[in-house]
Amino acid sequence: MKSLPKPLRIFPKKIEAACYNRARLAQLRTKSALRVSLQKHRGLEVILNADNWLCVDSFAEDQPVLAWCDFEVHARSDLHRPIATKLWLFHSCSGLIMGSALDDLHQTLNEMEICQSEVTGL
Repeated sequence: MKSLPKPLRIFPKKIEAACYNRARLAQLRTKSALRVSLQKHRGLEVILNADNWLCVDSFAEDQPVLAWCDFEVHARSDLHRPIATKLWLFHSCSGLIMGSALDDLHQTLNEMEICQSEVTGL
């Protein structure tokens, strides 16, 4: 994957463990980057990589909107604790959706897991 552009702002954030674990598991199952269309944010998609989760505007040639980077997971022993990360903002209005986009990603990944379970019978 190409390198990310320089962000307008960077904030320290935490991601709930359930969201991080679900995204990481989905990405590991595909053995490559996973692209997820957000259901409540028309045109936004999140590209899940091991290094970062990049939210892009698919209607604007995948222009970066925001990204969660630098996950602090090394030597992680508690799978239920929130994950510290850095939130990179690339668009002047991306701060307005940073929380709802993450919630939307988590919900979409949960629904993908349910659908996968129904298909495989698990």
